Amino acid sequence: HGIEAVMSGLPFGRLIVNTFVFPGGTSVLLLLFDSMTAFALARLKFRGQHILFIVILATLMVPFQVTLVPVFLTLFHLGWLNSYQALIVPRATSALGIFLLRQFFMQLPRELDDAARIDGAGNFTLYWRVILPNARPALASLFIIQFSTLWNDFLWPLVVSNNTDMQTLPAALTLFSSQSGVD
Repeated sequence: HGIEAVMSGLPFGRLIVNTFVFPGGTSVLLLLFDSMTAFALARLKFRGQHILFIVILATLMVPFQVTLVPVFLTLFHLGWLNSYQALIVPRATSALGIFLLRQFFMQLPRELDDAARIDGAGNFTLYWRVILPNARPALASLFIIQFSTLWNDFLWPLVVSNNTDMQTLPAALTLFSSQSGVD
């Protein structure tokens, strides 16, 4: 009787889609944003570069739960609750990802930059056609780490979506079992 109640009470197709869209979409955006930030910190020279990197690293010491309420209030005022934007955008970058990619980018030979610049490459071309193709192992590692972390994330989808159509499978199953008494 418990399995029938779960099967009839939850939109499983939608929950499975959400369970893949949340970690997948967030991880893809994270790779883009973190790699651009890491490229700037590793390959470009600008004033305040080291201070910015230290500030980014300092955010590693702040647990996500500390920022939960301010981010929730921001999403509420934007009218994004119960949407993919609320699930994805606040998690679309991470200090760990920036750190990991920056360290990898710094290990790539500077001669690659020099050769690309001699051929007329600007910063974006250097980033897109030289650095990213050489960083596939680091990008794949970061994607796997981030995807698995978000796949297992229970709190964030539960906070930003009270509509079953926007929840992930773990959050919806937990809420369903607590509401209906199904074990």
